[in-house]
Amino acid sequence: MRKITRIEPTAPVVKQKRRVAAYARVSMDTERLQHSLSAQISYYNDKIQKNPEWLFAGVYADNGISGTGTAKREEFNRLIADCEAGKIDLVLTKSISRFARNTVDLLETVRHLKEIGVEVWFERENIRSFDGDGELLLSILASFAQEESRSISENCKWGIRKRFENGIPNGHFRIYGYRWEGDELLIVPEEAAVVRRIFRNFLDGKSRLETEREFAEEGITTRDGCRWVDSNIKKVLTNCTYTGDLLLQKEYISDPIHKKRRQNRGELPQYFVPEHHEAIIDRETFRYVQEEMERRKELGALANKSLNTCCFTGRMKCPHCGCSYMHNRRTKNGSYQEYWTCGSRKKKKVGDGCPVSGSISQKALEKACMEVLGLEGFNEEAFLAVVDHIEVPESYTLDFFLKDGTVVRKAAPNTGHQDCWTPEYKAKASAYRREHAAMGKKGASCFTSKIKCAECGCNFRGHTQRSVSSESGRMKHWRCSSGSAVCGTPGLRDDLLRKLAAEVMGTEVFDEERFLEQVDRIVVNKEKELTFVFCDGREVTRAWEYKRQMPPWSKERRASFARKPRRSFTEEERKAASERMKKLRKERGSEWRKR
Repeated sequence: MRKITRIEPTAPVVKQKRRVAAYARVSMDTERLQHSLSAQISYYNDKIQKNPEWLFAGVYADNGISGTGTAKREEFNRLIADCEAGKIDLVLTKSISRFARNTVDLLETVRHLKEIGVEVWFERENIRSFDGDGELLLSILASFAQEESRSISENCKWGIRKRFENGIPNGHFRIYGYRWEGDELLIVPEEAAVVRRIFRNFLDGKSRLETEREFAEEGITTRDGCRWVDSNIKKVLTNCTYTGDLLLQKEYISDPIHKKRRQNRGELPQYFVPEHHEAIIDRETFRYVQEEMERRKELGALANKSLNTCCFTGRMKCPHCGCSYMHNRRTKNGSYQEYWTCGSRKKKKVGDGCPVSGSISQKALEKACMEVLGLEGFNEEAFLAVVDHIEVPESYTLDFFLKDGTVVRKAAPNTGHQDCWTPEYKAKASAYRREHAAMGKKGASCFTSKIKCAECGCNFRGHTQRSVSSESGRMKHWRCSSGSAVCGTPGLRDDLLRKLAAEVMGTEVFDEERFLEQVDRIVVNKEKELTFVFCDGREVTRAWEYKRQMPPWSKERRASFARKPRRSFTEEERKAASERMKKLRKERGSEWRKR
């Protein structure tokens, strides 16, 4: 008999369409390149939508942005984010140089997209990232694209330097006090007056900080409406453009890929163009200001009159990071304190930080100076005459370098806590705690800081302990904070204290709010007497009697009590205890019980 096989009907497999997007970029925002960008966008719109196997996922275009980096390319980053979100399967781009001119960025991006299943197709080079040899070709061609960018950059730099040689600046740079009209720099009178005032203040002996404060009080701002700060004022004082001259190539870009701008400190030639425009400041004044700035720089903080300096300013050094110690002030526990810390703590990127921890208090510093100088009191003139400088090699240790060449080491321990905890401050803090009940604190009640000991004057503190007579199994007691062994004042049980307080106030039930309003404090003495002192001056004394409440002796309790010693002692322990007692009776004789 023939074997017949049934063939089941199958649904036709529909090939899933790929979601395709395109990326376009031009590096300069010019009319010609704008047309090029529009042409790229139109081309990819038509190309993707005409292919029946593709779904249009959008065209991403960056305008006027370099391809040497990815941080500022918003559309490029949005494309990568959509790929990571699973919205795109294939990315089209005109060429490698349009996608990226940085070899590292290109390879990292392509590899990342490949890992998440997104293919990149470079049309001009006809390279697909999913092909076997695609990454090798990409590495080679991306290097060419990067070098092409570097070559373009070098050509631009060559043209800029040629213009510098002819005394032509690179574009219309912004400078406060001037404005460009064509290729000429013209003075802005209102801004020029501010520039002249900055120079005049400096010549009058004022610091940049004082000028900054003056401008802030008068509401004088920069061209952009920002506050004048120290760095802005310094740039004005050091800019030779205000003398009518130009100094070209004061800064340069070290790497065309990362585009980091650096100050020209002799790495490249500079070009000086005299009498280029009208001056705001004469050259003699400008030269004197530069000399004065150098002089103040050598003096350091001592040259700044707006700073509160003293004889230690600039003389305390850290031998590890080379920074000077800085003077600080603070108020702690009501006490005014002065101390010195290493200046590296307020600076950024100074190695891994200063290895010397802690601060040197002003009192410890002066005390160490008196010991070195052999004086009973600190004298600034004597210090300046004998000591050259001080170094801090380790925490709370000072090395005094004297002018005669000797070095003396002294310890300067930090006693800030002991110094601020003076008897006056202790009395003030104690009085505050007596007068203010800590109702808002955790574990506090209406009796907190209200119960006083008549013997030592301390407050009673609340303690919770196990209690057989309480339903919850625990009961709160109030005891003197100095300890009953010190003053002998007995403790108070919380529930009985509440009943007695309600009786004194004339209420059936104890009311906390009423107690706080009427009663100022409760004084407890050794004789178990409680004196309720009311806010109106009245005093009511009550005897405190408390007998410990024991549960009744039931059969179960008697049986449990009898079992406890048996449970706690083993046979060996009983024998050992018996032997000890026999030995004691033999040694002490008939007087062993009294002992």
